[in-house]
Amino acid sequence: MPKILFIQPTQYGADKKLCKQKKIHLPGLVFPLLAAMTPDNWDVELGIEVVDEIDFDSDADIIGIGTMGYTIYRGIEIAREFRKRGKFVVMGGYMASMVVDKVLEYVDSVVVGDAEKSYPQLLNDFERNRKVRTIYDMPVEKLEGLPVPRYELLIEKPIGNMLPVQAGRGCSQTCSFCSIASLYKGRYLARPIDEVVRDIRIVRDLGFKKFYLLDDNIVSNPKYLETLCKEIEPLNMTWASQCSLHLAKNHKLLEAVRRAGANMMSFGIESITQEGLDKLGKSWLKVNEHKKLISTLTKAGIMVSAEMILGTDSDTEDSIRATYDFIQQTRIPIPRFYILTPPPGSDLYEQYKSEGRLITEDLQKFDGSQCVHKPAKISPQKLTVMFWWLYRKVFSWRSILRRTIF
Repeated sequence: MPKILFIQPTQYGADKKLCKQKKIHLPGLVFPLLAAMTPDNWDVELGIEVVDEIDFDSDADIIGIGTMGYTIYRGIEIAREFRKRGKFVVMGGYMASMVVDKVLEYVDSVVVGDAEKSYPQLLNDFERNRKVRTIYDMPVEKLEGLPVPRYELLIEKPIGNMLPVQAGRGCSQTCSFCSIASLYKGRYLARPIDEVVRDIRIVRDLGFKKFYLLDDNIVSNPKYLETLCKEIEPLNMTWASQCSLHLAKNHKLLEAVRRAGANMMSFGIESITQEGLDKLGKSWLKVNEHKKLISTLTKAGIMVSAEMILGTDSDTEDSIRATYDFIQQTRIPIPRFYILTPPPGSDLYEQYKSEGRLITEDLQKFDGSQCVHKPAKISPQKLTVMFWWLYRKVFSWRSILRRTIF
């Protein structure tokens, strides 16, 4: 029986050691879904490196490596080691999809973008001894008829208290710094509601009371979300997802989301300066509404997780200090921030490259914690220093207690 080993790499921490956890609190869905699409005559194994050790002596015929964000660099290391051992290595995920030419030297094949068409074709070519393509780029137009993910591959590992369920992919917005915008070009693909609810019911039947609704921006189609919430509400489960702050402007939709059991959402706030947002192609988000919208979400019972970027062309040392004040004033319980890092292949990357503003094209340094471009109003070195200053301030015990308890 042929065998495929899926691997989700971890990444290196500031101490240059591999990041490990005791539990996977938010497991991914890609490999359980692809496992469900794998023919019955194939054996499937899943290694999630944050909790597992990679078996480089595996007898698998195909090694499939995911590339979520900065894990691509560890993924390349893993790919090189398996190829030394004569294994057929395939890489996929949005990072590999954006830098195909850079990863092809380390693997036998790359799956670009969504894999629902490419993956079965790759397996078919491999089984029939056909020439396996170096690139499989078969776009998906609809997300219909997807099988139930093989959740047992996740449950057998140490995981948290929720499982993922996918609603849609893509986003209707086209922000210049966003990898999703680079791949989907403003498209939003929503799964049939009955299939989403089917998966939620299965998660519930497996004994879970919580799920994470995977979606790049679930308010891209408000009517779809409202209808979905009506179907979720009777299931009496709690859930989290991610979307734009526009959710707080649609009071009817916000109420439907809350009634359906949502208690946490991740929002891309990005910057506290309008100039910063405008230059990232996100002028539709208004800085002067941030505090009001966050307050509306909090009062509705939604815990706010906020993603913010440092190093836009409006940022100065003062604006970064003001970002700390903003986080404290709005009492955001889960703030997350990164140094602006243009993903290769994105509009922003091409802009900075053409303007001669990229300090380096060494992708190993594109980790969100060090500056790789020349900001307009602050030096790269000072920006990196201020990033770590903000990190220490925001995640000090005093700051955490003030935001969450007092």
